[in-house]
Amino acid sequence: MPVTTLDEARPAAAGTPSPPRPLPLPVAVPLAVVAGLALLVAFPPYGWWPLAAVGVAALAAATHRRRARAGAALGFVTGVTLFAPLLAWTNLHTGYLPWVLLSLSQAAYLALLGAATAYASPLVDRHRAAWPAVTGLLWVGQEALRDRTPFGGFPWGRLAFSQGDSPLLRLAVLGGAPLVTFAVALAGGLLVVLLWRPWRRPHPSAVVPAVGLVAVVAAALAAPVGLRGGGEQVTVAIVQGNVPRLGLDFNAQRQAVLDNHVEATLDLAGQVTAGQARRPDLVVWPENSSDIDPLRDTGAGARISRAADAIGAPILVGAVLRGPGEGQVRNAGLLWRPGSGPDTDQLYTKRHPVPFAEYVPMRDLARLVSKQVDRVRADFVPGARPGVLRTGDAVLGDVICFEVAYDGLVRDTVTGGAQLLVVQTNNATFDESEALQQMAMVRLRAVEHGRDALMASTVGVSGFVSPDGRVDGATGFNTGAVVVRQMRLGDGLTPATRMGVWPEVGLLVAAGLVLAGAAVLRRRPEPPPG
Repeated sequence: MPVTTLDEARPAAAGTPSPPRPLPLPVAVPLAVVAGLALLVAFPPYGWWPLAAVGVAALAAATHRRRARAGAALGFVTGVTLFAPLLAWTNLHTGYLPWVLLSLSQAAYLALLGAATAYASPLVDRHRAAWPAVTGLLWVGQEALRDRTPFGGFPWGRLAFSQGDSPLLRLAVLGGAPLVTFAVALAGGLLVVLLWRPWRRPHPSAVVPAVGLVAVVAAALAAPVGLRGGGEQVTVAIVQGNVPRLGLDFNAQRQAVLDNHVEATLDLAGQVTAGQARRPDLVVWPENSSDIDPLRDTGAGARISRAADAIGAPILVGAVLRGPGEGQVRNAGLLWRPGSGPDTDQLYTKRHPVPFAEYVPMRDLARLVSKQVDRVRADFVPGARPGVLRTGDAVLGDVICFEVAYDGLVRDTVTGGAQLLVVQTNNATFDESEALQQMAMVRLRAVEHGRDALMASTVGVSGFVSPDGRVDGATGFNTGAVVVRQMRLGDGLTPATRMGVWPEVGLLVAAGLVLAGAAVLRRRPEPPPG
């Protein structure tokens, strides 16, 4: 029985060539839903990474040859289908409104992508071989906009972050997350060309998409990973102290949270003394491990000093510090040394506080939408310097929580001399899915910059990541744990680190040329379908 391709799934007048038409709406709308579902299950906790390309292909097919407004509507359907469940962890303790607003705002960017994809249809029809590249470029453009707007953007759900177990992750060493996203979307474009081309008409170029898919994977496998230093290692301990109970009121239990991390460190010190564990050169506590300001509260400072003195190693403490102004606080990573206490010269203040969670822009207006914003009683003040901290044995590149999603915030630490990457985070207000999604970002950063990395969480998931993206010593969720591993100090810069934002800029310029080319072709008569 002959196979009907997407290109042929439209009516044609008898005896006349079929004009270029989109898929019928009863096909396109379910296809947009399928696109969102395929994209969703590519991300942790599911991790079916090949379906990211399938989702890209489904959206490209659904929007092809439609008006921009219809393309936007279909893109929005895909966006809601993806982001509503992907970001469901945001409604666990804050109610439905923040989750709904965030999901809809992120879906709006996929609506723009759908409109742009539809608008570029004449270019694709004129030059069918360009379809994969056009698809990849428009996805990079959408993510670049979403990563930066509004209020500094929200990069969650980038295609690159779905590829933790994919060979395409290796491309991060060459061009960071934007290049990985481009490769995933390029593969999706190749898939849609395979399905759209009428296979009943033999044509030499029919094998091009298949060859293209093989070439994308081969290029990824050829990418060098694992850039390391000269072999020097340090021993690092992650302390995951856990919290008495999950939820937004975890900082009402702040003394218990601090005590958990102190006691876990003291237990490790006892194991070291007994010869049951290696003495670490550094101990890493997570974000919010001391929500009592240890620089002002003598009791909290004494507890941390006791732990540092017992273990005989500096502790990187995730602390909430008051000031610098009245009603202001800082989310900080503070190095606490044995024998001497806090080293305020080695202090990193989070540079990208989360809007509406750590600070409230336009508070009076936001209060009209939800009084939940008043839970944020004091605005977190952003820091101004990269998180480059010197312990004596190693130079750390510290970022806090969601900052790991932002390309420049991580890169700045490596160009500043970081030998190890450290992510301090607190997942007590979320769930395991969010923690696993964040660990996927750490994996990409380790490959991108050729550095050993770790994520330390209050409740999990914590773990170590090698420069090839493998995770070691991953902890469970909502449990206490201590993990000790040796980490190799990295030096040198990967191509992605050296080039920084320029690969993304190049892809964005090309995306602009695609839209300009589509605008030119829209002023000309449409060619017959190819």
